[in-house]
Amino acid sequence: MKNSTSLTQIALQKFKKNFWGVFSLGFLTLCVLVAIFAYALAPDNSQNANQMHLSIHSKNPGFSVQMLTIPTAVEKQNPLSVFFFGKKNADTEIPVSKYVLKKNTIEITEYTPDGTEGLQKEYALSLFPDASSVEEIPQKYISEKKFLLGTDKYGRDLLSRMLIGIRISLAIGFVAVFISLVIGIAMGAIAGYFGGKVDAAIMWLINVTWSIPTLLLVIAITLALGKGFWQVFIAVGLTMWVEVARVVRGQVMGVKQMQYVTAARALGFNDFRIIVKHILPNSMAPVIIISAANFAGAILIESGLSFLGIGAQPPMPSWGGIIKDHYAYIILGKPYLALIPGLAIMSLVTAFMLIGNALRDAMDVRNA
Repeated sequence: MKNSTSLTQIALQKFKKNFWGVFSLGFLTLCVLVAIFAYALAPDNSQNANQMHLSIHSKNPGFSVQMLTIPTAVEKQNPLSVFFFGKKNADTEIPVSKYVLKKNTIEITEYTPDGTEGLQKEYALSLFPDASSVEEIPQKYISEKKFLLGTDKYGRDLLSRMLIGIRISLAIGFVAVFISLVIGIAMGAIAGYFGGKVDAAIMWLINVTWSIPTLLLVIAITLALGKGFWQVFIAVGLTMWVEVARVVRGQVMGVKQMQYVTAARALGFNDFRIIVKHILPNSMAPVIIISAANFAGAILIESGLSFLGIGAQPPMPSWGGIIKDHYAYIILGKPYLALIPGLAIMSLVTAFMLIGNALRDAMDVRNA
């Protein structure tokens, strides 16, 4: 077999030999697929998995109950919209412990968490458009609903909330890292290439930004832009460019002394072309590694913001928001309500850190 002399190929081969790097990459690929198909996989495919059943709140994983669904007409949705953003569900779902069929009605006994006799209610056949007789109501409108991860304090399916919440964590990582790369690479390249007063001015801005605690700066930007989904993305991205800029500046200062850069200047190429075509492509290895760490950092910052109540706003599911809603349950005998999203955050962050370590080892020319 012919050995490849391409540095990229050598780095790729070294990465493939790193078990934890490959394992983490596979795990992250799975997470991305779950995020894309979240509503297709979620048992509760209503928008934001926000179907509440207060009578079955805080139930253990594996809990199941009979559920009566009373349909409500809503405008027809585009299947593509349902796939990506969930179903606009106005149906009423009622947990029941038992039911009795009567002449033109169904009498149900509502489920109660303490096992006592619940309220009895009757619903007319006319409420169920697909049932031509009372006997068809149980077949078409009563189902056994199982909650694999249990329910939260509002009686919502925790598994569905977790599946849809992964979108927030991955999206914040992608958008924040993209913003930080655009600003950081531009500022670092300009500072490193031109030097002098330009470098001094950019370094002053970098040092001032770096001196402010990250979470405090994110909170300030978030409050200035307003609470919301996209505001958090922008706020996190605007605080993560500093480290990228410093690394790129150092790399550019070293690479611009190379002979091929001098040759490019002699050929009359302008500064923009020299930076973009010749310097930056040879300065990207450390930036790729930092991006993996920044991805993990962005997920942690978003989780912290959601925990403080200024991240993704309810009813949008966020892993940090789920912990915020249930951290008191750690001492109330149901710690899994906070531990499940906590473990999910830990797993995702660990995967990015392991990929960063694997990339660092693969791109280390001393071990080539």
